Amino acid sequence: MTRGKALIVGGGIGGLSTAIALANADYEVRVVEQHEDLRSSIFGVGIIQPINALRALKMLGVLDECLDQGFPAKAWGAMYDVDGNFLHEMAGSKIEDDDLPPMNGLTRPKLHKILTDATLAAGARIDYSTAFSELTEEEDGVVVTLADGSSDKYDFVVGADGVRSAVRLYVLDAELQPRYIGQSAYRLNIPREPEIDRIILQEGPKGMAGLVPIGKDMAYLFFNAEMPREGRPQGAELVSSLREYLSDYKGITGKIRDKYLTEDADIVLRPEESLMAYGEWHNGRVVLIGDAVHAITPHLGQGAAQAIEDGVVLADSLVNAGSLEEAFANYTERRFERCKLIVETSLAIGEWECGHLDDFDNVAATNHVLEIMAQPL
Repeated sequence: MTRGKALIVGGGIGGLSTAIALANADYEVRVVEQHEDLRSSIFGVGIIQPINALRALKMLGVLDECLDQGFPAKAWGAMYDVDGNFLHEMAGSKIEDDDLPPMNGLTRPKLHKILTDATLAAGARIDYSTAFSELTEEEDGVVVTLADGSSDKYDFVVGADGVRSAVRLYVLDAELQPRYIGQSAYRLNIPREPEIDRIILQEGPKGMAGLVPIGKDMAYLFFNAEMPREGRPQGAELVSSLREYLSDYKGITGKIRDKYLTEDADIVLRPEESLMAYGEWHNGRVVLIGDAVHAITPHLGQGAAQAIEDGVVLADSLVNAGSLEEAFANYTERRFERCKLIVETSLAIGEWECGHLDDFDNVAATNHVLEIMAQPL
């Protein structure tokens, strides 16, 4: 006998984390993902897992695999100037009565494989190349019609379908859309140099460069650049434009530029978008998680972490509440201020990187967020 029947729209990090949490709590769970397989839904290169993400992954039972396949760092990060001179450490936060590392770096394909395997092992079902076309709420459930015309009824639906969520239209104002913040992020996978044993940040005259370990032998280079959304570099322009942005850098970033930023470098350039949904994150039997309600720019490495936490808290709220309304309200209350802090601080860091907040203390803001994230969910 299950607690109920749930449909999750979206098979990304948040959707799969929610599926694991709900299936482990004895819900019958189905995930529908519009992409054709788990790898086709993955965007980007590597991912930062701060200590609060590791705690949530531990709750889901997948922490050991993430640490084994990633790079558990002994500190959160270190800051250098553009010439490569050391400025200060950023130790990160600790969670009381736990020995989790401050940060783990992992490739996105590995994380998706870990979460997918755990979802299936928990008894949930995943259907790829599957999209919904309509949600119709009835007194005893939600009838979900899929794009192929088939339909089924569920006790509730979770919208985990990202920043341009189609499920969001059933919960919030249709005008709520993400906004481009004026920055785009370059990313490039590289072999891990010995110095890259935590997040390495270098502040330069044209933006912030960084290096993140994501495995014993792998890291990635990132650079947040201020640029208009339209007319951004493409194809062969990516290498030359990134080399230009990094032209003043010495130290480890200069070394990486000269060693790995070759003509055949496989660079990803993605626009940075932000969204924060105010009010309730649910309507009737439909509830939203992840980027659908709090799209976070990458400045704090918290986007995926917050989506994972959403899934854990949603499942906990459902198990301990007397009704769906009570559960969804409890979930929103527990998540809202935490996610709002992340969204707003990430935006402020982006503004500071672009030279628009001269009196902003990037280190203090980051440390404050890490301390808050270490507090109980």
